[in-house]
Amino acid sequence: MKKTLALVLCLLALPAAAHPGHDAVAGFAAGFAHPFSGIDHLLAMLGVGLWSRQQGRGGLLPVFVLMMALGAAVQVGVPIEAGLAATVVLIGALLAGAAHVPSALAMALVAGFALLHGQAHGRELLGAASAAGFLGAGGVLLAAGYAAGSARVTRLAGAAIGATGVLLLAAMA
Repeated sequence: MKKTLALVLCLLALPAAAHPGHDAVAGFAAGFAHPFSGIDHLLAMLGVGLWSRQQGRGGLLPVFVLMMALGAAVQVGVPIEAGLAATVVLIGALLAGAAHVPSALAMALVAGFALLHGQAHGRELLGAASAAGFLGAGGVLLAAGYAAGSARVTRLAGAAIGATGVLLLAAMA
């Protein structure tokens, strides 16, 4: 059931739209839908959840949500699309390789991923209700990733996530 839910979420993702140049929207529903509307956000959050479980570090999940909120609140105005795709490539590689890293490095990676994704969300979504929505949806995706799959499924998902990230980067070239 958990694997099916993750697959359905992946199939429902629309092309990424969480980047500068799109109309800003407000409201809880818009914020909640936002992480599901871009394959980069969907796969990064599911991937971080999977990797947190693979690492045996559930504490990475709240770090992601908190740092995503910080990224949304503190806008730096730099291009981030390639960075978002790179997070998908990197989390996929970490999963596929079953990479176990020191706790401080795991925290730093997850915090960096979350800051970038928070930047994208914060640029497109306006107000506290939108923020509550995308942070809630982010928590759902992280938890779904954490709850999903065996070690083999996690490694296969990592390979698929990483390959998708490579395709996202290639599409930008």
